Amino acid sequence: MRVWGRGPALKIISLEVMKIKNKIINKNAKIGIIGLGYVGLPLVVEFAKAGFSVIGVEQNPEKVKKINNGKSYISDVPVKELKRTVEQGKLRAVGDIKQLKHTDVICICVPTPLDRNKQPDISHVKSTTAHISKIIKKGQLVILESTTYPGTTEEIVLPGLETSGLKAGKDFFLAFSPERVDPGNKKFKIKDVPKVVGGVSTECGELAKLLYSQIVEDVFLVSSPRVAEMEKLLENIFRSVNIALVNEMAVLCKKMNIDIWEVVAAAKTKPYGFMPFSPGPGIGGHCIPLDPFYLSWKAKEYDLNTRFIELSGEINDRMPEYVVQLVQDGLNQKKISLKGAKVLVLGVAYKKDIDDCRESPALKIIENLEKKGASVLYNDPHVPELKMDGGMRSSTELDGRILKKCDCVVIATDHSSYDYKRIVEDASLIVDTRNATGNIQKIHSAKIIKI
Repeated sequence: MRVWGRGPALKIISLEVMKIKNKIINKNAKIGIIGLGYVGLPLVVEFAKAGFSVIGVEQNPEKVKKINNGKSYISDVPVKELKRTVEQGKLRAVGDIKQLKHTDVICICVPTPLDRNKQPDISHVKSTTAHISKIIKKGQLVILESTTYPGTTEEIVLPGLETSGLKAGKDFFLAFSPERVDPGNKKFKIKDVPKVVGGVSTECGELAKLLYSQIVEDVFLVSSPRVAEMEKLLENIFRSVNIALVNEMAVLCKKMNIDIWEVVAAAKTKPYGFMPFSPGPGIGGHCIPLDPFYLSWKAKEYDLNTRFIELSGEINDRMPEYVVQLVQDGLNQKKISLKGAKVLVLGVAYKKDIDDCRESPALKIIENLEKKGASVLYNDPHVPELKMDGGMRSSTELDGRILKKCDCVVIATDHSSYDYKRIVEDASLIVDTRNATGNIQKIHSAKIIKI
């Protein structure tokens, strides 16, 4: 043991803490990251760029092969950066968690989806914890990054790891630090976004803070993992509720013949007390459609119904159906039945300029259109192939011929590469869910229906 400070500020720091602290500061710590998806892959590259030796664990053998060949499968991870870290020997991918036995740090970045009843599915966290418990050693720092409900780190991960016979805060160190990855965001990368950290003990939190400070400029230490877990949910619930509010306003404005986009543009001129949110066809990605329900589920343990969360989810979930209704209304005005109509959906990624289709409202729009008998094609320059209903679909080539041939074009994702002026000129009817045609609408207002 070592003693630091004097008098009342006397602090005893264990040898294990000193060892890993020095390794982190000197960039000698070996880091293992489990799950190389939209969160894990950018993280392994960032640590490797900072000079650490990093091992990434991924179940998909094709992804392991790509990484070790310096090939990125995520648009936010530049091929040059990935290839350079691999060639420098700072990064390698493996398929077996046992390979992390001799690492100093293990970060868990596995999926935390909802089941069909919108109940949290933390099976990946549980199984990963069980695997780590078999290889964990004294002095290791374990950090959970997967978004989950408050209490997961201390109620699931901690006792799971302690089945090894080691004690958290004494023999090994445990913390939670929520991921804040925003796919496709060119301005805010991992290093630009402050990190929040909560440890199961003071030392655990401080070590996690020290680790992330090697790749992130600002790290905010909170009192516990539960606070950090709740903080992540608050971020996304805030967005979900406000998106639901503006979506509900959009439906009302449509009935009142008021342009919601003009309303939002006017409201955001106020320099205080208002934050603009845009309406749309629904919400997608891993965070906003799923994370609020983690807290809603957990709240029931405390006999509390989180009405805002559930109402916002209900409103946002209804938006794809509302879009289909707009298509049907537009076709009716042209005396065309939705059943048998040819509909082209532009964009299936959940937001512009990315290839991520997780929980994309465009998929629900396609599904609902087909249930009503429409013949649906899609185009997305970022998603050449799409898996739906157990089968594969291919992106249709976008040209004047196909635009003129279709009875309706739905702009579900406003990719920057689309030539909206040409699309409006060639299409006979457009349902615009993103205001992509905002500057063109006045000239062609008769053929454009905005959300």
